[in-house]
Amino acid sequence: MTDHDAILVGSGINSLACAALLARGGWDVCVLERSEHLGGAIQTAELTDPGFQHDVFSAWHPLWVGGAAHTELGDELAARGLEYRNTEYPTATLYPDGEAAFLLRSADANAEELDRHVAGDGAAWRRVLDGFVPNADLAFGVLGTELWSRDGLALGLKAYRRLGRRGLVELTGNVLASSRDWLTSTFASERAHGLLAPWVLHTGLGPDAALSGFMTQVIVVAIQEGGMPIPRGGGARLVDALVQLIRDHGGVCETGRDVDRILVQDGEAVGVRLAGGENVTARRAVIANVTPTQLYGCLLEDEAPAFADGGRRFRYGRSAMQIHFALSEPPRWEGDERLARAAIVHLTPGLDGVSRAVNEAERGLLPAEATVVVGQPLTMDPSRAPDGAGLLWIQLQELPWHVKGDAAGELDTKSGTWTEELRERYADRIQARIAAQVPNLESAIRKRVVLSPADLQAANINLRHGDPYSGSLALDQNLLWRPFPASPGHATPVRRLWQIGASTHPGPGLGAGSGTLVARGLLEPPLLQRIRRRVGR
Repeated sequence: MTDHDAILVGSGINSLACAALLARGGWDVCVLERSEHLGGAIQTAELTDPGFQHDVFSAWHPLWVGGAAHTELGDELAARGLEYRNTEYPTATLYPDGEAAFLLRSADANAEELDRHVAGDGAAWRRVLDGFVPNADLAFGVLGTELWSRDGLALGLKAYRRLGRRGLVELTGNVLASSRDWLTSTFASERAHGLLAPWVLHTGLGPDAALSGFMTQVIVVAIQEGGMPIPRGGGARLVDALVQLIRDHGGVCETGRDVDRILVQDGEAVGVRLAGGENVTARRAVIANVTPTQLYGCLLEDEAPAFADGGRRFRYGRSAMQIHFALSEPPRWEGDERLARAAIVHLTPGLDGVSRAVNEAERGLLPAEATVVVGQPLTMDPSRAPDGAGLLWIQLQELPWHVKGDAAGELDTKSGTWTEELRERYADRIQARIAAQVPNLESAIRKRVVLSPADLQAANINLRHGDPYSGSLALDQNLLWRPFPASPGHATPVRRLWQIGASTHPGPGLGAGSGTLVARGLLEPPLLQRIRRRVGR
């Protein structure tokens, strides 16, 4: 039996950030990971050919670099070899007619770019910034605060004092608006709509969902201000630096350690049991980076019966697919020469195209014209591939888990599941879409590797149903109500047991928000912790 101050179940970004902060604060921490690699959905590997370093799952780090954990740990991680690269061309949208629109790194550049499509949209962009920036602390505060706490109450009072009753009601209404309503009421150009709308998919929402307008604004302003940073050498370099920091402060990070039960005595978490029968005890906290399905359906068994139904009813969102290309030469885009320098290029007909693909996926159909996310990490980090070669990271975020049909009427979906055949034939459709804009793509392919929703679920237990965001972000499972209304926030019905990860507030992404919030709470003096628990109740 091994004893630690805190045990962290799972080694995703929230676990590693939480463990690093606790270890720096003098805690004896132990991170237990069931798979053979640390980092959760951050993994870099030679997935295709030797010399091609692919970010296998997540790839882009603007939320990490702009987040609280990086602010606190960045210098120490840099001292352990972590180096970030960035770009002046973070993203673009390429339309079927060959026209492109770009989101750039300054207000002036973006105003000029939007005016290029429709005069007046540049001024509209400036009005967006003028309205957003003065209250950016409130917007980002919502995503960086334990909402069911004294801090959450303080944030609400701050907004009330600044805006007044009427202003606060208006702000709340604007936060709930859809991306479609915000985009069409703000910009005249359909090119502007199509440039910004795909980014709502990266927040787990669709353009017609409540909150999606707010999330679109948050993410596009963050991109303008922070770009699209990636670690030199691959995303796993962030994992390596965090693990080294934890170990340098006496912490333990172990792989191949599958936790099958959280040990509870008298309503209090006291440790975990491993699949082989070994117990590891925790003096102060157990922190589980898992979904509610795992926590209440497996790890706690009968310890929280009042919450078991909430765990069973927790819903997962749309599924995802990834396609990784190793190329013999860089992709040659038709049209605007800036496309070759853009970190991420979205292929879509525009706002209605994104909306249609989301609707088809949510009805169980393979979209006829999916929004294709084409990532080009070599634009910032040539070290990831041999000289003169190309590498593409493709993500699709509008797929069903149970496949009822094909919106294009082309593919055999009778089995209703993600077979290898269906995976490859749907990837062929996406490859053809890209090749229509990149004429040398197919002649340059050295190797292609496709990960279907079923492959994603098999690779990481938190990617249930191939949902890269670990749970639907519909309003009743978001913000104040994440993971679900009966158990919001990170405290659980079991004392000294905390839940973190993408299934909890502030949701998915590499910002490590939930791990940071829990670590900061645990590092507070005991009296303040008791006060916060009372406020949380």
